[in-house]
Amino acid sequence: MKTPLLISRCLLGENTKYNGKNNYVENIELLKDKYELFLCCPEVMGGLSIPRDPSEIKNDIVISNKGKDVTNEFLLGAEKTIDIVKRNNIKLALLKDNSPSCGSTMIYDGSFSQKKIVGMGITAKKLKELGVQIFTENEIETLINM
Repeated sequence: MKTPLLISRCLLGENTKYNGKNNYVENIELLKDKYELFLCCPEVMGGLSIPRDPSEIKNDIVISNKGKDVTNEFLLGAEKTIDIVKRNNIKLALLKDNSPSCGSTMIYDGSFSQKKIVGMGITAKKLKELGVQIFTENEIETLINM
């Protein structure tokens, strides 16, 4: 039986990014043999469109680059992701770093100036609180070798 793994849809090549593109990582294919993949895009699951205005976190509020508060959509997407995790007893996640949803080590600082800071996205923070071990796209080798 394969170990369940939550994974950001964009990393598998699905065009779910804010700009309608993806963050496909080639060696991600190696995970398919070892893990049962459960796909998520919290932003889309929370009701945001593809494409959508870029958003960043500032003072625990998620704001689009046009000044719209999209915190509720991000929270809804996080809750839907948590439902998947709980229903499938998922303990591992591979999420896109820097994202205001999925970032687990770095996020953008909220100024829309491309400056990154140490921090966590909305979904990643909630998953960590549940005890889910989160990996970034730069740590796929670790998952392959586990």
